[in-house]
Amino acid sequence: MNKNISEEYILEVLKSDAEKAFRLIVDNYGSKIYWHARRLVILHEDADDVVQNTFISVWKNLDSFRKDSSLYTWIYTIATNEALSLIKKREKRNSVPLDSLENIFSISAEGDTLFDGDRAEQILQDAILKLPGKQMLVFKMRYYDDMSYEEMSKVLGTSVGALKASYHHAVKKIELFVSGN
Repeated sequence: MNKNISEEYILEVLKSDAEKAFRLIVDNYGSKIYWHARRLVILHEDADDVVQNTFISVWKNLDSFRKDSSLYTWIYTIATNEALSLIKKREKRNSVPLDSLENIFSISAEGDTLFDGDRAEQILQDAILKLPGKQMLVFKMRYYDDMSYEEMSKVLGTSVGALKASYHHAVKKIELFVSGN
């Protein structure tokens, strides 16, 4: 299947064939959503769960997509919420804050094929894992997904100014961490 199908085409198909439009959505956005989820929840199995739950929600709510934002932003928002829900469940299940699990994630990242063992990448990942939750999320959305502050504002329901401040603080903390290694 051809990747990078235009959103306009998908929305046109949606008018007459919801199943075909859904297949196009999964084909077009599945990989991007997986990697977004993976950066948030770290573990492959958790990312798979987030992607599955995201596309189930997309399917159930496809007819209610209002076009207030782009289709991708809408799906990305659903994926972000699914990932945050999974993180909260994980925190409750383990009875410890996510920050306390950073060593588990760091060890998982070292042995994972996602990371090629490059020392600089590992230091960056370690620094990112030490960020508070909101700063981590904003940094990953900006750095990895190259998302604009306006798009992040729609996804997270936070002001652009607050997002810029979170990103700035995250970058400063990462710089401090990296300079210490």
